[in-house]
Amino acid sequence: MDFSTLRTLISRYCVGEENWVDSRTIYIGHKEPPPGTEAFIQQRFPDNRIVSSKYTFWNFIPKNMFEQFRRVANFYFLIIFLVQLIIDTPTSPITSGLPLFFVITVTAIKQGYEDWLRHKADNAVNRCPVHVVQHGKVVRKQSRKLRVGDVVFVKEDESFPCDLILLSTSRDDGTCYVTTASLDGESSHKTYYAVQDTKAYSTEKEVDSIHATIECEQPQPDLYKSVRLTHMALNYQSKSQKRSAVEKSMNAYLVVYLCILIGKAVINTVLKYAWQADPNRDEPWYNERTETERQRHLIRAFTDFLAFMVLFNYIIPVSMYVTVEMQKFLGSYFIMWDDEMFDEELGERAVVNTSDLNEELGQVEYVFTDKTGTLTENNMEFIECCVDGHVYVPHAICNGQVTGRSMSPSRQSNKTPARPSQEREELFFRALCLCHTVQVKEEETVDGIKHGLHQGKSSSFYISSSPDEVALVEGMKRFELLEVLTFDSVRRRMSVIVRASTGEVYLFVKGADSSIFPRVVSGKVDQIRARVEQNAVEGLRTLCVAYRRLNPDQYQEVCHLLSAAKLALQDRDKRLAEAYDLIEKDLILLGATAVEDRLQEKAADTIESLHKAGMKVWVLTGDKMETAAATCYASKLFRRNTQILELTTKQHGGMTRDAFSGCVSHEPPTPRVDVPALTGPGVCVCDSNSGNYKEIFLEICRNCSAVLCCRMAPLQKAHIVKLIKASKEHPITLAIGDGANDVSMILEAHVGIGIMGKEGRQAVRNSDYAIPKFKHLKKMLLVHGHYYYIRISELVQYFFYKNVCFIFPQFLYQFFCGFSQQPLYDTAYLTLYNISFTSLPILLYSLIEQHINMDILKKDPSLYRDIAKNSMLQWSTFIYWTVLGVYDAVVMFFGAYFLFDNTTFTSNGQMFGNWTFGTLVFTVLVFTVTFKLALDTHYWTWINHFVIWGSLIFFVVFSLLWGGIIWPFLNYQRMYYVFMQMLSSGPAWLSIILLVTASLLPDVVKKVIWRALWPSTTERIQVGSVLGHGGLFCKYVVDIAKKKKKKETMIK
Repeated sequence: MDFSTLRTLISRYCVGEENWVDSRTIYIGHKEPPPGTEAFIQQRFPDNRIVSSKYTFWNFIPKNMFEQFRRVANFYFLIIFLVQLIIDTPTSPITSGLPLFFVITVTAIKQGYEDWLRHKADNAVNRCPVHVVQHGKVVRKQSRKLRVGDVVFVKEDESFPCDLILLSTSRDDGTCYVTTASLDGESSHKTYYAVQDTKAYSTEKEVDSIHATIECEQPQPDLYKSVRLTHMALNYQSKSQKRSAVEKSMNAYLVVYLCILIGKAVINTVLKYAWQADPNRDEPWYNERTETERQRHLIRAFTDFLAFMVLFNYIIPVSMYVTVEMQKFLGSYFIMWDDEMFDEELGERAVVNTSDLNEELGQVEYVFTDKTGTLTENNMEFIECCVDGHVYVPHAICNGQVTGRSMSPSRQSNKTPARPSQEREELFFRALCLCHTVQVKEEETVDGIKHGLHQGKSSSFYISSSPDEVALVEGMKRFELLEVLTFDSVRRRMSVIVRASTGEVYLFVKGADSSIFPRVVSGKVDQIRARVEQNAVEGLRTLCVAYRRLNPDQYQEVCHLLSAAKLALQDRDKRLAEAYDLIEKDLILLGATAVEDRLQEKAADTIESLHKAGMKVWVLTGDKMETAAATCYASKLFRRNTQILELTTKQHGGMTRDAFSGCVSHEPPTPRVDVPALTGPGVCVCDSNSGNYKEIFLEICRNCSAVLCCRMAPLQKAHIVKLIKASKEHPITLAIGDGANDVSMILEAHVGIGIMGKEGRQAVRNSDYAIPKFKHLKKMLLVHGHYYYIRISELVQYFFYKNVCFIFPQFLYQFFCGFSQQPLYDTAYLTLYNISFTSLPILLYSLIEQHINMDILKKDPSLYRDIAKNSMLQWSTFIYWTVLGVYDAVVMFFGAYFLFDNTTFTSNGQMFGNWTFGTLVFTVLVFTVTFKLALDTHYWTWINHFVIWGSLIFFVVFSLLWGGIIWPFLNYQRMYYVFMQMLSSGPAWLSIILLVTASLLPDVVKKVIWRALWPSTTERIQVGSVLGHGGLFCKYVVDIAKKKKKKETMIK
């Protein structure tokens, strides 16, 4: 038996998993079948607890330790610590164990705190009170205690605690209206129908008297192909672990330094045995090796290699990981605290769901955005209607009566159609008034959003399964309803069957033009189609309205079709779709409506800024091309003088691959031809139904400044994002949307941002960051993203630099101590260097550094280009920092060495020992790396001064205490009075000043020369700020840079 089979059996019988069963049998109210029926086998069902946490009280330590030691750096230091415990090494195990313990503890506290917050959220849901019908009464219990088979009593505006089957409602027709905003992000109201056999049971006693079983499929994540009302747990999409470009660079640098470490250990091991090959340089007579030890060359060589690895292991900055995590965690609060990203209308601030991607906000190259609710307000306003080609403006309609005039000639075509008959007008407006699912509702809360409040008082408002319907009914302010053929995304239309007071039966249909026109047999189709196309070009959302009279025989046939489909036990959805298709035909076209979805505030300015920053903006929408293109023009994504390339399937005779390849040619474009041509930067409008030409499609789009993809399904949006991610440039992508149909692309992109719009909170919950409005994306990327990348790039390079400065003198020291593995620094210095002496200044720098004022970053988006393509973590920059660290280490070591060459170094003629030499090198080291960070700091506050100079003072005070007191818990006192003796020497003070200056001077000279000869735009602005001419001078420098760039472009 293999392990998969064993796992399956355990899941079946121990855990309660049910994937191996096709269906489940549920006994309503837990009433077992009466005696004499088939054998009763009680199925095992899982409980109703929601668990989103990772740990429990019992498994936190082992599980968290396992996850932490999966990191290469942590595992490496664990091995080093164990080696120090097992073999005789030159340093104490504390030097590796204490930093490792610090890193593991801080990380565990952070992850434990985050999981504790998840536990709190789970408990808030699991302990939510639920009303259950038991023994004819309504009792109250916690949500987590619900069992499969309980009859739940849900009141209006309450949330569903689990997957439910609707048995009955308080309405006579057995219907209820449900919002699934917490599942799919849709805040619109969807209609659900009670089971026909149980909808008459309305009281608790009647429901409790039901003896029935339910045969149904196992739980599934599909929200709409089942009679269930919620699928919370199964519909949740787990997030894949996203890694930033900075983290990938860190891992690459870590591998390089690991190779350097191994190389150092190998070189010293070889040189040690080469040194000891001379008998006169072997062990002294009092420590001479035995003959057995002399024969164990390989074992001794391996232990020496491990000892050198331990000695040099500090070149791997284990504390860098915990510093980076703290920087990301604490830095994320600056986004949430930003008052400029607070929306007063919603009362919401920006939210950070994932702090691991802060620096990725500064590396975005492609922005994929939804249209409705993201670029637009998703607030529909009725604009006009067209009846038989005759256009009416909103104020001409009052309470469903035609009272006004038509559109002015400037808004109509040259040929104005004759006024339609009063019968057609009345039918059209009756269709609008009847063909919808709008209801009047008082104040309610939908997924945390309050509706129906006006000046603090509750008022009536409309609810519907479509925001367009609400806009139409509000724009126009009696019949017996017989049937409702609900809307679905496949048919893209809805219908109602009503009976007039005269006894006539009508079928009114409303839907998208593409779903109505093919089913129309009469009416002024050409005039209405022209008006619909014109409205689409203007960016309006259109709906077509049609009707059909049903005679008694036709109505009976329709009732038979619908009844048979609704009562079908198998393929019910398919049979309903077939019935709808048979009913909605032979229609008479009445007219069309147009509603407007206004552009969000400053959406155009935001897109323009993103373009100036070098980002390419793609709009992925499900709308038709004309409507989406109009929105793109309004938002300045498209310009009026922009060359438009349309890639669609509407080509005569189809498009071959060779013809499609012609799109990337550089021949002048021929207007109005079937095969489009692209000459340099342009805008590509792409239909999702195009053929599968991925390579050519990418080649075309890379030459476009903006791309619009229309008629996109949610999965197609994710595929487009994945396609760009997988291209040869591997650009950093960002996806932003507000609805559940945007979740797929939000999860697929490197960075996902949710808009707190009107379509629920699913996009917000699944995103890495959430903002109230689209306009806040500008500051999030151009300011926060810019700062985060600059800060963490400096943090990473600085950590590697200061550890090279720290450990390379130890490597050089081995050449002067016979490769005896003698440490240069004291154990306390080895332990506290990365934890205390040099950690706080770089952490604070990575939190508050502002190399350029944020107002300048917002005014000049082109500064974003200076940090693009991970420019500050390129291999050339990494090599420069490493070489600089090696140079500083050589200056520190040999400077102190030559100064020590004089044996009368102290004022009293006393010679310095090896610990004094190491302390001098370490003192120069701490001051050098701290001053280096101070020179790189542009934004000084009292906190910077306190931390930087406070760290140096702490080092001096610690050294005085460490060497000035005989500590009883130490078995050695080698550092006693060493630091005081060194400071008592005048030449020691002079050497510290000279060596620190000599170490820092080349880097300062290099920066001065580079800024004078090859300054970047950022450095020009920094120079202007330093000169003290304020904002005017900075603006002048920026304008000069822009004019120079424009001039170079014109010459080119």
